[in-house]
Amino acid sequence: MSMLSPKRTKFRKMQKGRTRGLSKGANEVSFGDFGLQVTSPGWITARQIEAARVAISRSVKKFGKIYVRVFPDHPFTKKPAETRMGTGKGGVEGWVAVVKPGRVIFEVEGCTQEIAEEAFHRAHHKLPVKTHLIKRESAL
Repeated sequence: MSMLSPKRTKFRKMQKGRTRGLSKGANEVSFGDFGLQVTSPGWITARQIEAARVAISRSVKKFGKIYVRVFPDHPFTKKPAETRMGTGKGGVEGWVAVVKPGRVIFEVEGCTQEIAEEAFHRAHHKLPVKTHLIKRESAL
């Protein structure tokens, strides 16, 4: 499977932005039974999302369904090695999803809590942010 990236964007390059504050939305389990919630801010690359998704699907196997609730829509640029300062912004190097504390990035349904814990523990190792497992609020 190819890496996630937008089909088209209004602008080619974007500013870095700041990752302070809490997630504005997507901060509770909406689709599945268990969710992987981010507890520290950061950027998650398309490759990291894919690696974590594969790790979860290996654990969950045929039992459950996986929901990926982040999409890498933020381009990041990089200048070539040994380039002098100036001469403008570098070329687009890849795509990231900007995540803030509270954001639920993965959800699973149709599996036990033990399987979900194992799956999210494996996914956690593939990600550059701190995470923890949360359960769906059953008072719906």
